[in-house]
Amino acid sequence: MAIVHPDATITPSKHELLTAWLPTTSWWPSVEPVPPFAANLRFDDPAGEVGMELQLLPLPVEGRFAVVTLTYRDAPLEGADLIGEMEHTALGHRWVYDGSTDPVFLDEIGAVIADGRGGSSLQLSDGTPLDRPATLASARGSGTGAGAPQIPRFVPADIPDSATGTLEATWRDRPEPVVIAWLTA
Repeated sequence: MAIVHPDATITPSKHELLTAWLPTTSWWPSVEPVPPFAANLRFDDPAGEVGMELQLLPLPVEGRFAVVTLTYRDAPLEGADLIGEMEHTALGHRWVYDGSTDPVFLDEIGAVIADGRGGSSLQLSDGTPLDRPATLASARGSGTGAGAPQIPRFVPADIPDSATGTLEATWRDRPEPVVIAWLTA
C-alpha cells in the first residue's frame, strides 16, 4: 500500500523537478514544455523506506508517452542519477532519483513482473484506503520471467525477443494495454 499524505505540500513540486531535469537528459525528445503526467503507478518498497513511482507523460506524437521513474529517499543514494531534492511537509527532506538507476526500484519492478502483481493501492497514513484517482494507471505483471528489468523511455516500445516477462498498463488515455517494462535473461 502506498501511503498518501493529502494535506502535505511538496516544494518544489514533482512537475517542477521534472521540468528542470528532463530537458537536461539525452533522451528527452522535445524542447516543448514538460507536460503534466497523464497517469502514474505507485509501487511498494518491501522495506517501507523508498517511495517509488512511474509517471507516463503524453508526447506531441499521438499515442506516445514518456516513461519517467522516480524514487523518493530520506538520504542520498550513491551511484543513482539524482533528479533533485524536495521538502515534503509530512516526510521531511527527500532526494529524488531516476528510478531506472535505483536498485530498490529495479528489484521491485522485477518482482512485480515475475509474481504477476500490479501497482500499489493507495491509503492514508492511518490505514484508510483511498478511492482510485482517475490518474492512477492499472498494471499487471505477466507472472513469468527472470532476469534484469528493462524500462523503456517511451511507450509503445518494441519488446525484444529476449523478454521473459512483461508489465502491462492501461490508463484513462490508453485503454488498450501497453508494455511498460520487461525482464530479459
